[in-house]
Amino acid sequence: MFKISIQSDEIEKMPLGAFPGKIQVIDKIGFDFLKAVTYLRTQRVLGFDTETRPVFSPGQRHNHVALLQLSGPRRAYLFRVGLIGMPSVLCKLISNPRILKVGAAVHDDVRGLQYYQKFPEKGFVDLQKIAFEWGIRDKSVKKLAANILGVKISKSQQLSNWEADALSPAQQLYAATDAWVCREMYLKLLRSEKHPLTPEELNPPQPQPEQAPPAPKAVVPEQTVPLTPSQKRRRRRKRAKAAAAAAASGAKAPAAKPAPASAAPADPAAPKPKPKHRRRHRKPKPPQAAQQNDNG
Repeated sequence: MFKISIQSDEIEKMPLGAFPGKIQVIDKIGFDFLKAVTYLRTQRVLGFDTETRPVFSPGQRHNHVALLQLSGPRRAYLFRVGLIGMPSVLCKLISNPRILKVGAAVHDDVRGLQYYQKFPEKGFVDLQKIAFEWGIRDKSVKKLAANILGVKISKSQQLSNWEADALSPAQQLYAATDAWVCREMYLKLLRSEKHPLTPEELNPPQPQPEQAPPAPKAVVPEQTVPLTPSQKRRRRRKRAKAAAAAAASGAKAPAAKPAPASAAPADPAAPKPKPKHRRRHRKPKPPQAAQQNDNG
């Protein structure tokens, strides 16, 4: 029974795993190429992987697959497809449904190879898609190898130049190991009892990060807009009404006026005021009345 997931500190304590057989680089079509294809056809399970020159700059062009690795138990062949492409013989080999090609994230690798030549995607096994049936949640080749085989796989050459004129021995060993270890993991899984992950184990709840208190909102000063003359007049009238209402509500009741003193006797020598006469307006007489008076 395997672990659901393995930690990095556990991997560092494990022995180093590496391909133990013969490695051969194929960089041209010829006798060695046909000999490699003939050997690989005799296998029922092959380790499968590809390598691409990494891109380090954001504006740099995307690189295509540079290397195809196919491994049996004792022989690993590294096809430099960036130089020789994907000949039809090689396409027939890796699309043969009777020969299983085992890798990790194989769909992306196949799509990269199909840039050179189209071929059907048949007979491929993706460890990332079947590991959960044995109770494993890990996805990377390094963690899968540690969990299933108990070995540590070196990744020091992963970001090296796979389009170099000649591949270094370290690059060759890394490429062969990546393909070979996938084959060995698949065979080990087939010999082991399955313990599928439950939905809760497959997608465990992730711890939620603590939320920081919201930052106070910045106070934006109000922008003063100039008033029109009519608005100024209305504002003055409102202020005057408000002041009058405040004065009326806070004013005291008016005091009673004192009674007028007794009138002093009038001075006989003082001139008497002239009475005011209203002017009376007479109505005009009707015309008939006026004629009768003239005739009489």
